[in-house]
Amino acid sequence: MKQWKYILPVIVSCLCYSQLCKAQERIDTGKQILVPLCIYKGDTIPIVKLPPVYIFKPLTFKNKKERDAYYRMVRNVKKVYPISREINRVIIETYEYLQTLPNEKARQRHIKAVEKGLKDQYTAQMKKLSFNQGKLLIKLVDRQSNQSSYELVKAFMGPFKAGFYQTFAALFGASLKKEYDPTGEDQLTERIILLYESGQL
Repeated sequence: MKQWKYILPVIVSCLCYSQLCKAQERIDTGKQILVPLCIYKGDTIPIVKLPPVYIFKPLTFKNKKERDAYYRMVRNVKKVYPISREINRVIIETYEYLQTLPNEKARQRHIKAVEKGLKDQYTAQMKKLSFNQGKLLIKLVDRQSNQSSYELVKAFMGPFKAGFYQTFAALFGASLKKEYDPTGEDQLTERIILLYESGQL
């Protein structure tokens, strides 16, 4: 671990230099950009916000099957993670809009309209998901919203529909109550998501 003390500053300075080079290229081509700056001892220093860089211990695979399972997980995360983010956005927007409606009848009408809109927009996409991708989506919805899919359905559509969807999922060996565990069984998934979000994957 001691070597990281020397390697990390080099990595960070290289990243800073590459960002400054990109900014300089834009200025050279006539596309000027404004960046925040600070003045330190008479020197003007541009401030460039860098995305986080994650460094993990390299993975070792026991065999080809294990390696294939990892790359299958990477593919599944890349396909399902954007959907879970979109679902979370819709949940937040719907919740905020529901707070502005005057009564329960208006809220139920809006929820039905949202449900219909989601079915029209996403049914074809959801049909293309594999069983494992569907199970992963349930977990990633929990990761994004800090609530299980069951709790979300129950909050918006009532306990009857939540129970119906849970029973339906259970018939296929899934559960809407499944929670995301980034430090336990979903540790590898969390690693993949962090690398994917930062553009390292």
